[in-house]
Amino acid sequence: MTTAGDETTSPVDRRTTAASPREAGLLAVDHLSIDFGRRHRPAVRDIGFTIAPGQRLGLIGESGSGKSVTALALMGLLPDNAHVSGSVRWRGRELLGLGDREMSRLRGDQMTMVFQEPMTALDPTMKVGRQVAEALRLHNSSASSARQAVVEMLEQVGLTEPHRVAESYPHQLSGGQRQRALMAMALVNSPDLVICDEPTTALDVTVQARVLKILDEVLDAVGAACLFISHDLAVVSQVCADIMVMRDGSLVESGPVDRVLSHPEHPYTRRLLRAAQLDLVEPGQRIILEDE
Repeated sequence: MTTAGDETTSPVDRRTTAASPREAGLLAVDHLSIDFGRRHRPAVRDIGFTIAPGQRLGLIGESGSGKSVTALALMGLLPDNAHVSGSVRWRGRELLGLGDREMSRLRGDQMTMVFQEPMTALDPTMKVGRQVAEALRLHNSSASSARQAVVEMLEQVGLTEPHRVAESYPHQLSGGQRQRALMAMALVNSPDLVICDEPTTALDVTVQARVLKILDEVLDAVGAACLFISHDLAVVSQVCADIMVMRDGSLVESGPVDRVLSHPEHPYTRRLLRAAQLDLVEPGQRIILEDE
């Protein structure tokens, strides 16, 4: 994983690839800046990073640091009053400036997103199975094949009784079930990149652990890369091999998770670690909370 002015190579496991993202041709962001006109400072300032196929990249920072705005820019979901400069290239193709019709061919198929709050992201008037199927139907699956794929995907994300869940409305499911339904929607087309924006924040610790484990397994199963956005360093350390630290719209540090969390170079990263009560551990060890 590289960021502007920094180049690092992650250690080795199924969560990363050795190939250069630019060579592999997945996602490359250069000099991305975003502002909304009325702000005294940009929401995002001149950031750059790349994501290779299969890579797990975490983006951490406190609320308001620009993490979610960055994700929305990648997906082409910023509001009309956003002023965006720089470059976002998907397999070498520039995405900034594309119309919504062209972006919609990528969204839900090659690039997908899991949002923080499922009750906001899910349509309360539509059954869950139909919502998962919409992504398939929009990308040319037949109705019969979509029905079977929906049930299989709901089962794959750890939902018992997938037929019942498919026939349920969002309010009839628990928070953990709704979040897994969102994961099913994002993963049903076997995308190349899944962007997860604080996907477990609203869940209790036990449910969160199970959802993260399922996410890890299904990302492997479909071969997707992941940009995992969170303020929770412990969560990111479980999901990702590489990490970027964001503050006030800028990337202040990046590198392999073990290195950044064991030997943080930027004062802000060190403050985040202290605030999260994380142990600074030797590379290769699991990052754990002090009270675990």
